[in-house]
Parts: sequence; structure tokens; C-alpha cells
Amino acid sequence: MNVKYLFPTRFKMWGWIILIPSAILGFADLFAEWQPAFFDWTVPALYNNEILGETTYFGMVDNNVLNEIFGILIIVGGVLVAFSRLKNEDEFITKIRLESLVWATYVNYIVLLLAFIFVYDMGFLWVMIFNMFTILLFFIIRFNWQLQKLKLNARHEE
Repeated sequence: MNVKYLFPTRFKMWGWIILIPSAILGFADLFAEWQPAFFDWTVPALYNNEILGETTYFGMVDNNVLNEIFGILIIVGGVLVAFSRLKNEDEFITKIRLESLVWATYVNYIVLLLAFIFVYDMGFLWVMIFNMFTILLFFIIRFNWQLQKLKLNARHEE
């Protein structure tokens, strides 16, 4: 089956190569608060509101861009992993892909609803930051889990 909206198969490997180290280093950076001065850059900003500082619209701001780099790499790697065609992409795989995407969306918004109800202040900000990545993470986990179940069922039938 030729699915036009999916990346070629070879992109999945590159996605994993980008996603895994970026996620590990991103979480390590997040919890260790490691911000080397090498990444202190002056960058364009559409909007910047510093805590107890000035608000900037359409200007240049000083920022350590390491978190942004990791965020971009995690998203790019996750999208490549999630939306690269399989070698044997057929209608059933497409169905599994769609069901996994719907399931990931439901779970993502259930987590968000629970956060609205039970998490407040800076904790809620952290939930929102992680929520940017969870829909891709939930999709990748569910899709690959369903593929493994399909492979196991195929082996048992043989």
C-alpha cells in the first residue's frame, strides 16, 4: 500500500538515532539543570516575559538554547519514528496506526484533564511541558506494542 503521508522506511532508523539520545540527554539536562555557557545565545523572540523582568515583543533576547535544541530533536526524532512507513505497510498496519493515534490522543487528553483537576501552579507548568511530547510517546509505544502482538499471533498460527 502506498501511503503518501508517511516518510520512507529508512527515516525510522534515523528517528531512533535522534530520539533516544536526545530524550536521555534532555531529561538529564532538565533534572541536573546543566546549561553550559556555550549555548547562551542572543535569539529572536516573538514574545518573552521574564519573571520580575521586562516583556519583549518581536525582539532579541539572551537565552540558553540547550532546552530548545533538545525539544526540537525529540519532536523531530519522534515524528520520524512514528510516521515512517514500514517495509510491509498494508491496510491492516494502516488500521493499527490509526487506532494507535486515536488511542494516544485519548490518553494524552485524559492525562491533561487529570492535570487540570489535580495539579496546580508550577507542577501544572511541568505537566504542560511534558504533555507536548506525550502524544508522540504514547503513539510510538502503542503502535509498536500492537505490532509485536501481531507478530506473536502470526508465529503462533504457524
